[in-house]
Amino acid sequence: MAEAIRELWLWLSREALTTELMQLEDEGRDVSSVRAEFERLLALGEEELSAPSKQEEAGALLDAAQRLPVRPDYPFREPSGLAEIRELRQGAPRRIERPLPAAEMEDRLLGAWLGRCAGCLLGKPVEGARTEELWGFLKMSSQWPLRDYIRLDVDARTAAAYPDFVARKALDALDHMPSDDDTDYTVACTLLLKRKGAAFTPADVARFWLLNLPLLRTYTAERVAYRNFAMQVQPPESASFRNSYREWIGARIRADAYGYVCAGDPERAAEFAWRDASISHVKNGIYGAMLVAAMLAAAPFCRDAVELLEAGRRGIPATSRLYADTGQALAWRAAGLGYDEAIARIHERWDERLPHHWCHANSNTMVCAVALLWGEGDYGQSVCRAVQPGFDTDCNGATVGSLMGMMLGARNVPSSWTGRLNNTLKTSLIGYETVNIEAMARETAALWEGLERTP
Repeated sequence: MAEAIRELWLWLSREALTTELMQLEDEGRDVSSVRAEFERLLALGEEELSAPSKQEEAGALLDAAQRLPVRPDYPFREPSGLAEIRELRQGAPRRIERPLPAAEMEDRLLGAWLGRCAGCLLGKPVEGARTEELWGFLKMSSQWPLRDYIRLDVDARTAAAYPDFVARKALDALDHMPSDDDTDYTVACTLLLKRKGAAFTPADVARFWLLNLPLLRTYTAERVAYRNFAMQVQPPESASFRNSYREWIGARIRADAYGYVCAGDPERAAEFAWRDASISHVKNGIYGAMLVAAMLAAAPFCRDAVELLEAGRRGIPATSRLYADTGQALAWRAAGLGYDEAIARIHERWDERLPHHWCHANSNTMVCAVALLWGEGDYGQSVCRAVQPGFDTDCNGATVGSLMGMMLGARNVPSSWTGRLNNTLKTSLIGYETVNIEAMARETAALWEGLERTP
């Protein structure tokens, strides 16, 4: 018998069905009419579920689930359309009329690129680990609390206790930023803007992926959306059609370039991020991207993390779960909670053993908010406090690193973090397998200058 090709997120697995049921409940849907059918299919083994007839049943169930009503007592209003999102904001992102000289903006943009790469590299060796394992490893190897890049070449006792980490020790010798989806999309979105300009559409984003990004270098919601494009499911339906991961973190990790090129204009940055996010995500999955893009656009002009977070929150619905969650982080800081207590509360709220919680836009954005608020304006402390809590470590290190780099500028990001990169970024993009980071920052600065003059 020929070996089956069964790539995760291209077929309806037990994980997809489990995630879908949790996602429906998050959205406030009344699942009482479909719960028994979910449980019946979840009782099957993966091999049995992969049979064509069972895949048809699972697909029909996901289609029916999309038609479920929202409970009357659901306390949130969470549209996915741009006009509806704007109607539910508390205020709106403000254009910042404090222009920076071109040389200063170039330094901020280089800081953002370097900061994103370094933060991603910090979190990459422990991606996928849950905190029991991560914290145990850091403590046994005398790296707790985290202050620097994680060392994987450790003593024999630690290596025996944590073999999964030691298996990745080749990462210790890297002298560049290796290919990673968190940085692939930063390059991809910059190239898209270079080719299409400010008038790019969601369809342009989808087409760019199909032409330039290998299918199996995408993950979760992005891979489902890619599958949908290939089946001619058009945006925005591509975001919700049989896509159980539609509020996960993916759109947020794609948002950075939009904030870079719209520096000083958080409103426009959030709109660009919405155009991109809407092809693969809905609701809070979109809001996470809009929040980060607006924060990055405001970052060169913000005095502290509180001002930075509020700049992002003005771009998303005040009636959303993400607005409430980020507001909770701000309230903890105002109440004088310590960093460890804030992280403990996140872990009480979100169970990282569940993939849906581990990779959700909201749980991870709360980690980023806490890292920024308790990072005290220091690049190293901020990225370490984004990675140490666990959850999606490389994504959160990259996002916080990008924001801190944009706030501080390259000259204020320590060379102990950026030197290891040797100005080199590898990507999965066809024709851009090796990228010069400084050159990408210069291209981004040119786009920023051009878009400043484009209505």
